[in-house]
Amino acid sequence: MKLTFPLFALCLIVSTTSFIASATSHLTIEELRVKKAQLAMPMLTDYFDWSVFKGDWSKVTDFSVGQRAMNQFGDELWQYSKQQAQNGKLVDDRPLYWTRLSIQAYVKSTKNHFTQTELKSLLETFEKSSRGYSDMGYVKVTDKRIFLTGFDPFLLDRNLKQSNPSGLAALLLDGKIIKYSGIIDGVKKTITAEINTAMVPVRYEDFDQGEIESLLAPFYALNSVDLITTISMGRSDFDLEHYPGLRRSSTAPDNVNVYTGANKTNPLIPSLLKAPLLGDDFVLFSLPYQAMMQAKGKYKINDNRGVTILTDGKAKDITADTLAELSDKISVQGGGGGYLSNEISYRSIVLRNKLGSTIPTGHIHTPRISGFDEKINQAIIAQIEAMLVQALTEI
Repeated sequence: MKLTFPLFALCLIVSTTSFIASATSHLTIEELRVKKAQLAMPMLTDYFDWSVFKGDWSKVTDFSVGQRAMNQFGDELWQYSKQQAQNGKLVDDRPLYWTRLSIQAYVKSTKNHFTQTELKSLLETFEKSSRGYSDMGYVKVTDKRIFLTGFDPFLLDRNLKQSNPSGLAALLLDGKIIKYSGIIDGVKKTITAEINTAMVPVRYEDFDQGEIESLLAPFYALNSVDLITTISMGRSDFDLEHYPGLRRSSTAPDNVNVYTGANKTNPLIPSLLKAPLLGDDFVLFSLPYQAMMQAKGKYKINDNRGVTILTDGKAKDITADTLAELSDKISVQGGGGGYLSNEISYRSIVLRNKLGSTIPTGHIHTPRISGFDEKINQAIIAQIEAMLVQALTEI
């Protein structure tokens, strides 16, 4: 795919100022993994043709035009990745992740005309648009609207080739129209829905800075969609997480190797814009789980009501039938664990409740895969789609 960037051409005639920024910016742990990843997965090297960008980037001089260009460039990477997956050419979530990082590393390592603050803003613009954040409009005439999020691959120092079915779900389902045709309340009906998606980073700092709240607040404030589901990779089957928990307790690092210092006997409250995240220790999801559990497929679908609480300084696993049973408990793990899978669900539900929204919201944990397996990934995503179709009977 050959790309052209008219906005970059415009940049070249706006100004001819000399360099005002330092030549390079520090690469993150994620970006430093790119070269090793390219050796391990050769398909990454020619996945997306961004040679025009390489030729023009050092000539860009105007910040506002550059910002529009970076937004366009990120969106082109997102659209291309969706097309590759949806057309069956490369049904894989990993090339989008690694190409994004490769482009970011190049931008940081190449002389430019911007201050460090401006460069950071340009990179953020590119990253968000390459995650689908600039492509969240609903354009089809349907009865319902569904929004879902997927995650990047993670724990890459354990397995550099790791895929994430939730990320692939975001690529394959974005823009898709699903349909339920059947009997509802004794009446034959056909219900349609358009699905919109975005891809979320696996980084504690982004969560602490309010990335999830910023992404989802417009939907909740306007009640503009009919269902929101966050998705991540989890255990052996599908789990619909009934009771997300407030605190972090995972000892695993995020994708930039940040450790929170939390564990099961020292669960920690996350932040929201430098203040402690406020909310009850456990909240209740509102997905139409009984309908979703009727979805056919390879895997069992569980209504997971298990959580972990802190009692007498020790972690204890319990199962709750109602949220009231958890009202005086200290959370160690919600149904989704003590990592960002649980946290994205918790944050979305707390935000929904604070804004008085009625949008059904909750989390789907997919079966876990090791590395990459296209057939297993596609079976997982087909069953996610089947769950969403079944949800149409109740939303």
